Amino acid sequence: MAEAGTSPTAPPRSFIWTRRVLLTLLALFTATPLYVMLSSSLKPLRDVTGAFRWFPSHLTVQPYLDIWRTVPLGRYFVNSLIVASAATACSVVIAVFAAYAVSRYRFRGKRLFTVTVLSTQMFPGILFLLPLFLLFVNIGNATGVALYGSRGGLILTYMTFTLPLSIWMLVGYFDSIPRDLDEAAQVDGCGPLGALLRVVVPAAVPGIVAVAIYSFMTAWGEVLFASVMTNDVTRTLAIGLQGYATQTEVYWNQIMAASLVVSVPVVAGFLLLQRYLVAGLTAGAVK
Repeated sequence: MAEAGTSPTAPPRSFIWTRRVLLTLLALFTATPLYVMLSSSLKPLRDVTGAFRWFPSHLTVQPYLDIWRTVPLGRYFVNSLIVASAATACSVVIAVFAAYAVSRYRFRGKRLFTVTVLSTQMFPGILFLLPLFLLFVNIGNATGVALYGSRGGLILTYMTFTLPLSIWMLVGYFDSIPRDLDEAAQVDGCGPLGALLRVVVPAAVPGIVAVAIYSFMTAWGEVLFASVMTNDVTRTLAIGLQGYATQTEVYWNQIMAASLVVSVPVVAGFLLLQRYLVAGLTAGAVK
C-alpha cells in the first residue's frame, strides 16, 4: 500500500532529484554565455583581452556609449528594422491569402503546389545565393531597377525564403478553423474575401503571429545574403557588427555590448508574443 500523504502514481524521489540536477545544469549551461557577454560588455577593453575573470574588477558603461561612434550602428539598426518589418509584412499578407486558398478550395495542381512549397525547405540557402545575385544584377542592367545593394532586393530575398514555411504553417492553422464559420459569414452577406478578413483572420491571430515572429527573426539575424546583397549604405546589423573588428584591434567589449543592444527588440517581442507563438505552432496538431 502507498504511504499516507503520497500518491501511488508519484515518481520516485531519485527521478525527481535527477531531473532537478539535469535542469539546473542545463540552465547553467545556457546562462553562462549570457553572463560572460553581459560582464564583458561592462569591462574596459584591456580587462576583456587580458586574463579572464568571472567578476569584473572595474565596471563601466563606456562600451555602450562607444558602440554608436565606432560604427554607424544606428543606421544599421534602421536598415535591419525596415528590411525585417517589410519582409515580414509582405510574407504574412501573401501567406494568408495563399494558405486560405489551399485550405478552403479545390483546384487543379493543389497537391503539387503544396509539395513544391515544402520541397523548397530541403535545399540550403547558399544554393540560391549566386542565382539571385546574377538575377538581381541582370534585372538592374535591363530595367534600371536597382535590386542588388538595395533594401528592396533584400526584402524580396527574405520574403522568398520565409514565404513557403509561412504558407505551410497557416494552412495547418486554417484547416483547424471550422468551415461553418465561412459559410455563416457568407450567409450573412460576406463574400469569400469578407469571410476571410472578418471571420477567419481574427480566429487565426495566433497562427498569423507565429508566422510573423518566424519571418521577422529570420530576416533580423540573417548573415549570408546580407553580406552579399548589401553595400555600405544598406548594410544590416548582422553584417555591421563585423565593423568592431579592424585590422589592428578587436573591440570585444563593444561587440558584446552591441550584441546585447541589437538582441533587445527580438527578445522583447518574443516574450510579449510567446503565448501566440506556442498556440500557433501547436494548432492543428490534435483534431
